[in-house]
Amino acid sequence: MNVLLLYPRFPKSFWSFEKTIELLGRKAMLPPLGLITVAAILPQEWNFKLVDLNVREVTDAEWNWSEMVICSAMIVQKQDLLAQIQEAKRRGKRVAVGGPYPTALPHEVSDFADYLILDEGELTIPLFVEAVAQGQLSGTFRAPNGERPDVTTTPVPRFELLEFDAYAEMSVQFSRGCPFQCEFCDIIVLYGRKPRTKAPEQLLKELDYLYELGWRRSIFMVDDNFIGNKRNVKLFLKELLPWMVEHKYPFSFATEASVDLANDQELMDEMVKCNFGSVFLGIETPDEASLALTQKHQNTRSSLSEAVDRIAASGIRVMAGFIIGFDGEKKGAGQRIVQFVEQTNIPTAVFSMLQALPDTALSHRLEREGRLRGTSGNINQTTLMNFVPTRPLEKIAYEYMDAFDELYEPSKFLDRTYRHFLTLGGATYPDKGEGRHKPISLMLISAFLTICWRQGFVRSTRWQFWRNLWSMFQLNPGGVSSYLAVCAQIEHFLEYRGIVRQEIEVQVAEFLVGEAKVKAAAMESAPALVETAV
Repeated sequence: MNVLLLYPRFPKSFWSFEKTIELLGRKAMLPPLGLITVAAILPQEWNFKLVDLNVREVTDAEWNWSEMVICSAMIVQKQDLLAQIQEAKRRGKRVAVGGPYPTALPHEVSDFADYLILDEGELTIPLFVEAVAQGQLSGTFRAPNGERPDVTTTPVPRFELLEFDAYAEMSVQFSRGCPFQCEFCDIIVLYGRKPRTKAPEQLLKELDYLYELGWRRSIFMVDDNFIGNKRNVKLFLKELLPWMVEHKYPFSFATEASVDLANDQELMDEMVKCNFGSVFLGIETPDEASLALTQKHQNTRSSLSEAVDRIAASGIRVMAGFIIGFDGEKKGAGQRIVQFVEQTNIPTAVFSMLQALPDTALSHRLEREGRLRGTSGNINQTTLMNFVPTRPLEKIAYEYMDAFDELYEPSKFLDRTYRHFLTLGGATYPDKGEGRHKPISLMLISAFLTICWRQGFVRSTRWQFWRNLWSMFQLNPGGVSSYLAVCAQIEHFLEYRGIVRQEIEVQVAEFLVGEAKVKAAAMESAPALVETAV
């Protein structure tokens, strides 16, 4: 069986970083880890080719070679997924789809694809393979009784199928699931509230394979909450440290975690020793009432600003997610988020309006209350809320646009980044020896010169750029390369903040026109109702 693995395009978004990764000569931020894991679970006598459409187009030769097309997608990739399914069917190919989007909304793809491989692949891919062997031309395959697989049986992903030079970072996964119950989160719907982890030796085999294939750059641990099972994380880090020392620290790591990471100094210290350089925190909002309402209680147990400070002081750069539009939210929520970000010096703040994602507790509640405006949900930063909030939607939208603008005003972003890296410079880092220094490529030199030209000469922030860079060389020389990499993100945000405002304003205008029509229709019908009653 010749299988073409297709990964649909992402729309331009906060996370796409097009302008930034272009500086490094890369095409995409992260590879499709799900698809290369699927390739490892499928029969190994099958033949595989993978095309990430965020990297390049499919060739006619690849289409002609394939006997079956398998796609995986998130909700944000919906549009291109449907386009690829239709193209495959036009070419007479059988199509199987899976991943978070088809699993959450199978009815949206069931009329297009032949096979729906839903839930987690360790359980449903064998059912699909058996159906294909029996000659079945279609089918939907789900985990029996909501069962969750034991991820210690998950094979090493087929990393060799990737075009390594296309990606800014690599992806691996240690765990699935999260112990918390945030009302708006679909992770606990997709993967459950009991975190399941791989065995330490299992993940080290994945790192061994990446090392053998020649990867020597950053790895993103894609767990939605890396510390969901702290005991197992610490066991893994205990095994990872000697591996990193033996291999002379070939990788740096980034991941996602809950803010209670700040309460475990031992865990933070072990992460730093293993070369974890950054962590993404779901802070959401500094408004404690909103956090309590959305059941994100883990963020209310101690000071959020102190948690950010402790993590940064330990030597881990903080990225964070923020949301506007929670029920009961008071006026000025956007500005309070800006103030929090400035106070805590978080350089990269992912900011969006609340979305009711499919099958979440939030979407179920809003549906009961008759407030759901759309069922698909989309967490892109250019998407209007898909439900009726408790304060006027247009006011939330304008607060959001103003706050997004302010967060990524160049001088504020550069100063936050500088202050954050000064804090990181005060941390204690392990001695990584002489052998870990990687050769400086022409690409890195070109990226450095481009950043210096754009930010050090062209822009109005030029004096700020040089002043901060000179101070970094004096106060945190070891962090200069990482500091410049974060400064480079403004190349993306300068354009993207304009896109956010433009697209949201259009949607707000359309929404207000729709609301006006509804009110006008109601007023027209009111006299008729009165006459009928009389």
